Parts: sequence; structure tokens; C-alpha cells
Amino acid sequence: MDILKVENLTKKYGNFTAVAGISFSVQKGEIFGFLGPNGAGKTTTINMLTGLAKVTEGSAYLAGIDCVKETKRAQGLMGIVADESNLYPEMNGWENLNFCGALYGLEKNERKERAWELLELVGLKEVAHKPFGAYSRGMKRRLTIAAGIIHNPEVLFLDEPTTGIDVKSAREIRKMLLDLNKRGTTIFLTTHYIEEAERLCDRIAFIVDGKIVKIDSTRGLLEEAQRGQTVQFTLGNGSLKPCEILRGAFPGYRCQVIDAKTIRVHSGKAIDLIPIVDVFKDNSLALYEAKVIRPTLEEIFVQITGIEAKKIKTGGDKK
Repeated sequence: MDILKVENLTKKYGNFTAVAGISFSVQKGEIFGFLGPNGAGKTTTINMLTGLAKVTEGSAYLAGIDCVKETKRAQGLMGIVADESNLYPEMNGWENLNFCGALYGLEKNERKERAWELLELVGLKEVAHKPFGAYSRGMKRRLTIAAGIIHNPEVLFLDEPTTGIDVKSAREIRKMLLDLNKRGTTIFLTTHYIEEAERLCDRIAFIVDGKIVKIDSTRGLLEEAQRGQTVQFTLGNGSLKPCEILRGAFPGYRCQVIDAKTIRVHSGKAIDLIPIVDVFKDNSLALYEAKVIRPTLEEIFVQITGIEAKKIKTGGDKK
């Protein structure tokens, strides 16, 4: 069942289109991810859905509520965790959660109980009375997530949840998100970390230049890529360029240079190794190894978008 349905969502800043008529849905109980490079439109999309940015065109419905026309009502069903914390540095962790609970209308006893429950859930019970301003970045992010779910929202929106924090804290946050999801929380997150999307998301939307270019489950993306085949060849040094030779002999194959001695041959169907080995022999190219390579989500992203994976790992998206 769809908990969030988005159609033709568009955001323009003058003549610049940041998000160009995207449509997608999020199913109740899943972790849905937006994966893309800087400036792709990830943050702009999440800001429109949560009422932090005005929608130029299109519609979005959360649990049947119009997010554009009934923004306040829709926000009551959302947990919103921006990439920068909005909690109070002079308050301690417990006080911050209690204050957030009061903002959402929770009764005094209910919000106290909920605050302690969440502090334990996010691993911060021992520092509950420590000022928020003295927390590490990872601790701040965990408490901010706890504040976002104090009212048991229908959907938790997270913008770049692990950007700018250390590896250990990022691992803890990912585990926490998986635990929240197991408890029934639907999660919508943006990320530019391919490995994060692969570990967390049930379904992933690739977004580039404000447009969604592919939506599928992680398993579906990998299975689709595995319908073809990729073989990696390790060769001896030579003056001849093996990819140029293979492209001439096998125009239906794609050839990729990995390094001075290694190439990969890609095909939409099974690759017959014998003719390739014969071509290497005919051109005096020594073959040391041939092995089948299973595609990763990173390779699939590169194939679909044409964007090198390293280019999307340079920082958070602000558009």
C-alpha cells in the first residue's frame, strides 16, 4: 500500500529547474532512497514534500492528505530530520526530546516516557543529562533522529543522514534506521553514498539533474544487471590496445579499461570466451586470467546515469 504518492513534482527558481516533473510512490513500511550526485534535486524534493519549500507544479499526498494544500496537517504525520540539527545546544538530550514532544502535543507523562524510550533506542541514555552542544556529531545526529520520531510519525524523512560523521557513528545510525524500520516506521532518505543506499533501501530512485532516471528495488536492479555478463581479463603488457581490438572483432560487446593489465568485457547475454581467447592469441596478447564479475550497485548506477560513482561522493546535496 502506498503511504506517499508524488506526481509531476516540479520546482523552479526563475529559469532554473531544480526538480523536473518527477513522479514516484513510497510503500508503507519500506525504506525508500533517493540516490544521486550533488545538485541532483534530492534536498529540494525532500523540502517540497515536508513543506520547507514551495512547490511550483505537481502534487504529493501523504496518507491521503494533500502535502501542498494541507501542509500543516500533513506535517503532523511526518518526522523530519534535516542534514543540519535544529535542536537546542543549551538543553540536554532529555530536555530536547521533552520539548519536541510538547510541540507535537504529547501529554507530560507520555512525552517523558517516550523520551526515555527513545534515548535508550538511540544509545544515548547515559548522556541524557549532558548538554546537546557537547555531543559529538554522531550523537547529535542520533538525538535529532529521535526527536523526529517522538510523535510516532507515519513517515520519517531524512536528508543525508550520515554525511559528515565518522564511520563508527554512521554504522550505528544505519543500524538504528534498520531497527526503526523493523518496528514499522516508513523511511524516506536522500543520500549520495551508494553503499548506504544498497545497505538500507528496499527501493532506490536514481535522480540526476532533477529527473528520476530509474526506480527499482535493490534486488531488481542487481537481477536486471545480471541478465548480461561481465568478464574481467588480466593480460600481459603489450603495445597493442586490447579494447580497440575487441571492439573491432566483437561490436556487440562493451570493453572497459580497468588498468594497464586489466580490462572488462560487458554483454547483454552470456559471453563466449573461446573466440575472445583466440583473438588475444592472434594478436600476441598473453592472457593470465579470465573471471566472471558480478555487478555492484555502483556499476549499475554508472551504467544507468553515465556518472562516475566517485563524483557523487564529494559531499551533501544542497539543491
